[in-house]
Amino acid sequence: MKNFTIELSKRAIKNVSVFAVVCMSLFALQACGNEQKTTAKAKEATSESVKKVLPKLLDLGAEKCLPCIKLAPILVELEKEYKGVMDVEFIDVWQPENKEAAVKHKIQTIPTQIYFDEQGKEIWRHVGFISKEDLLAKWKELGYEFKPTEVVKSVKKATAYKAVPKGKCCGN
Repeated sequence: MKNFTIELSKRAIKNVSVFAVVCMSLFALQACGNEQKTTAKAKEATSESVKKVLPKLLDLGAEKCLPCIKLAPILVELEKEYKGVMDVEFIDVWQPENKEAAVKHKIQTIPTQIYFDEQGKEIWRHVGFISKEDLLAKWKELGYEFKPTEVVKSVKKATAYKAVPKGKCCGN
């Protein structure tokens, strides 16, 4: 009986040892997985913090709208001259894939320029053609005095002129 008890105790110790090893292994695997997730999140946060959020000029128009065509070279110049200082984006709201943008920004007439601050909050809106000088003057009035990062010679044509069907221009 004594040998049986000793044998039973040895088995119990062996089973407990195996169980402990399995638990420790699972714990170690979970800790490694969490570390990888934490490292990935840290890298993501670092790259986001390095990525500079800039004030933005969003122009919603159409490639076939006459005032939009006149404004296009100005937007190209601004995008090149103020790269890294201000974001400039054009969305052709007459394209089927961009209709949602027109609805999201409540566009009723094109072209419409929307100014956004660094947090993405709309700070000003203009409807119709606006000159480069007036665009920059408004930024200055809003507290942004941008310095060009590159001098660009005037851009003659940013988009090809295309005939506009009667009644299809600028929100009509």
